[in-house]
Amino acid sequence: MGSFPGHAIPGTLFLVIGVWHMWCSLNRYASNPKSFRVRVWNPVPGFDGRLKYLELYVIAIGAFFDLCIEFLYSTHLKIIVHGVLNPSHMNDFEHSGMLLMFFIFGVVALLSEKTRYLPLPEGALCLVASAAFTAEYLLFYFHSTTHKGLEGWYHFILVLLIGLCILSTIAGALMPTSFPADLCSGMAMTLQGLWFYQTAFTLYGSMMPDGCLLKDNEVKCHSPEHEIRGELLANFQLFIQAFSVLAAVAGAYIYIEPKYRGSNSIRSRALDDADDQNIISSDR
Repeated sequence: MGSFPGHAIPGTLFLVIGVWHMWCSLNRYASNPKSFRVRVWNPVPGFDGRLKYLELYVIAIGAFFDLCIEFLYSTHLKIIVHGVLNPSHMNDFEHSGMLLMFFIFGVVALLSEKTRYLPLPEGALCLVASAAFTAEYLLFYFHSTTHKGLEGWYHFILVLLIGLCILSTIAGALMPTSFPADLCSGMAMTLQGLWFYQTAFTLYGSMMPDGCLLKDNEVKCHSPEHEIRGELLANFQLFIQAFSVLAAVAGAYIYIEPKYRGSNSIRSRALDDADDQNIISSDR
């Protein structure tokens, strides 16, 4: 069984990075659709380049901070008991392994972008990110088999969203000019962050469905009917979140596109004029 902070902290990281990724993807596509390229991370513009790598620092530091909470604070430093890993904190160790993968991704990306020691193309960084999501998927997939009832259903939906993150990130590596793959990656991360929050508020907060309660560190429902009602409510919550993200993407693009419409028209006319000149020159 987890906790409210245990879901809210990673949810915040995924939500912030996902929203930033969607915004940057829409901006890059609207500014020049023909030269669009998939990016696994997006630099922060302005500030004389001082915040360029902020996203990667947020990923690395955020993952490391959450890793310390899971591995050190949650275990009360009782990591080894009688020569083996403390069996009462295996849940924390599993989460630590997942967070370690995202920390590694952040560090690898920073080394690749800021130094000459590990130069990696964007496609390779996409695959490193997909490896981190795969570790998360495997954790929650096998971890979720121990969850039952309503709690298990919420974690099952989380596993589906993580799988979408994996597929969209790999698609970005295989199709480096695909705007849908890049945008889908940001949307999947955003939905994952939102669902972490939804799980926290539902299972450990004030949104517990009627007929269910948190007792003895386990979610229990009074009857199968109450459990089914809770699962249907979870499906509706997922639909609302997915619809909201789609609406936000559409609204953001409607807001962004007019800013680049004029420059794109000028660029297109310039390219057409250049093509005409090339045709005239070849005819001569």
